Amino acid sequence: MSATTIARQCTLCEAHCGILVTVEDQQVTRIEGNPDDVLSKGYICPKATAMGGLHHDPDRLRTPVRRVGSEFVPIGWDEAFAEIGRRLRAVRGEHGPSAIGMYLGNPAAHSSSVIYGALLRAALLTKHFFTASSIDQFPQEFVAWRMFGSNLLMPVADIDRTDRLVVLGANPAVSNGSITTMPGAKLRIKDVRTRGGKVVVIDPRRTETARLADEHVAVTPGGDPYLLLAMLHVLVTEKLCDERAIAEQCSGWGEIRALVADFTPERAAPMAGVDAEVIRRLAREHAAAGSAVLYARLGVCLQVTGTLTHWLVNVVNAVTGNLDRPGGHMFATPPIDAARFGKYLPMGHGAWTDSSGRYKSFRTELPVAVLTDEIRNGSIRAMVTYAGNPVLSTPNRGELAAALAGLDFYVAVDMYVTETTRHADIILPPISPLEREDLDVLLPLFSVRNNLRYNARVFDPPADGLEDWEIMARLVTELLPLPARGFTTGAINRLFEQLSPMRLSALGIAAGPYGVLRRGLKGLTVGKVRASAGGVDLGPLRPRLPRLIGTKDRKVRLAPSDFVRAARALLDEVRQGGRAGGDEFDLRLIGRRHLRSNNSWLHNVPSMVKGKDRCTALMHPEDATARGLTDGVPVTVTSRTGSIVVPVEISDEIRPGTIAVPHGWGHQEPGVGWLLAASLPGKNVNVLHDPALTDTFSGTAAVNSTWVRVDAVESAGTESTETAAVVG
Repeated sequence: MSATTIARQCTLCEAHCGILVTVEDQQVTRIEGNPDDVLSKGYICPKATAMGGLHHDPDRLRTPVRRVGSEFVPIGWDEAFAEIGRRLRAVRGEHGPSAIGMYLGNPAAHSSSVIYGALLRAALLTKHFFTASSIDQFPQEFVAWRMFGSNLLMPVADIDRTDRLVVLGANPAVSNGSITTMPGAKLRIKDVRTRGGKVVVIDPRRTETARLADEHVAVTPGGDPYLLLAMLHVLVTEKLCDERAIAEQCSGWGEIRALVADFTPERAAPMAGVDAEVIRRLAREHAAAGSAVLYARLGVCLQVTGTLTHWLVNVVNAVTGNLDRPGGHMFATPPIDAARFGKYLPMGHGAWTDSSGRYKSFRTELPVAVLTDEIRNGSIRAMVTYAGNPVLSTPNRGELAAALAGLDFYVAVDMYVTETTRHADIILPPISPLEREDLDVLLPLFSVRNNLRYNARVFDPPADGLEDWEIMARLVTELLPLPARGFTTGAINRLFEQLSPMRLSALGIAAGPYGVLRRGLKGLTVGKVRASAGGVDLGPLRPRLPRLIGTKDRKVRLAPSDFVRAARALLDEVRQGGRAGGDEFDLRLIGRRHLRSNNSWLHNVPSMVKGKDRCTALMHPEDATARGLTDGVPVTVTSRTGSIVVPVEISDEIRPGTIAVPHGWGHQEPGVGWLLAASLPGKNVNVLHDPALTDTFSGTAAVNSTWVRVDAVESAGTESTETAAVVG
């Protein structure tokens, strides 16, 4: 049989790089970059080659399974849906709609199936809805909502036109961008320098991105807001701000000037871990550049000051005239312009709380940091999870697994029996990503260039296989309060079959800014995108304020009062000498990203996990010497909530006083079905993070800047296992 090659995208991360998948005898024989892709232009990272491994993985579930004792046995789709509907309706009838919880993981957002994930959430009518956003991007969304009037208005770094790129707590050379989708980020970063611009990376570690930059500033973990407040002090006191842009675009300028009046670089330097003169220079150079953008991401999101830091990032960009300006911080114009209508959606804060009253809802969901407690106290009696692995990805003192095991009923939509789904009563597996047809309609919201791209099927789906959205639609049907269920269920299912995400997306595109309803026969259609070799290029980012903004006066709120109060508290902290971890804990723990890892998704693909152990504690030589440690020896990393044992990796790429351990590892739980992953070394770093320690405003889990200590295993008297006992 002759080989065929299909153009589509890798959907394993936000970059969605264009790929060419070659198939022969129903086997993927090659995956390479698509040079015609309008966004990635032939670039791929090693993860893209894992698409074939995922498709062919013998451990991947291909039929629904039901738990029988400690085993999973196959079950038919109709039987599975009937049992799920009966049991979920029983829980809802006895305990109310909020007794059913739902968790939606990151992979769900990488296809248009997320439309039906949202519909299922609506059908549940539960207050116990959680997503990976509250261990990822909530601070950025919260800031966007407060400053711009919509959580969808998260600005994008216009990297392709900027003269100055400052990267704070992000590693796009590995991630290829997040909430600034930039496939081929390494090349884009090099291009900034080639055209005479400057790249600066501010990070406790000399990351892969920092190695490409002109300058690396090794900030203290958690020191970012102090650095930014001091930069603003310099910008204000030295009159380096763009007063005209501020007057046209913003409100609250007087409050910002008053806030930073006393926040001198000298005061901030000890807390930021950056010399005062370096802070001054960073501010002056940002103001002097022809165009500049400060881009921040996960490293600063996942701290108690995540919201404050992202607010200050936006303020720095705005007051230097780099908001909504080519080469600065801009907003995409995607084919389905959700941001334009996001300001009308109910995305407020505090419509309800968790059972403790401490954590408030935001954009109709609660932070996942409370999930374990809400199950354990009986507020949640049943769960639905879709494409997530919160047992590994959330801080829960190692207790979420036991909580899930104690539920009345749990259904998971997932391709694998993971550390989380092993506790499910029924698992519903969607077909492989290579068996789906799709349009990438969500991620263009955050792309560095306006575009629309199509995902063709590489393989025909099996006759008895269901796509993610079809599973979600059937679950919605089972939850609806339908009369004469035996008759109406079939009618509703047939209706949903006519409303596939592709058809819904086609309607949205037709009504969007490039669609036929606005541009007539020249407008964008699904047919035109299908016929393209690598998608349709819709041009560079363009200015969109003030018509896009959702505030009452159509101006950017520079100084929300609660943000200003919290920033003043930071200044008081500086005056009092700052925070400390205590005598017992003397190192700050941060995360780190690897090119061949994507949370826990790819650890069952041999090509992604070959080579040396990647779950190590990265430590500076000074810290290792002080503890008598040599490279590769096992060490116990201990926090106030738990401990893990991992090898130490000694390198001067990390700042003294800091260690870095990647997350997504620790697959040695009994009963997991991804067998290669279960055989790997590595521990779950999230047992070290206290779930009660969260971002002040959004409730996002603070899994960066955790105080820990490190001991040689021999001196600690600890075996090579993780524990979740409270320490100290």
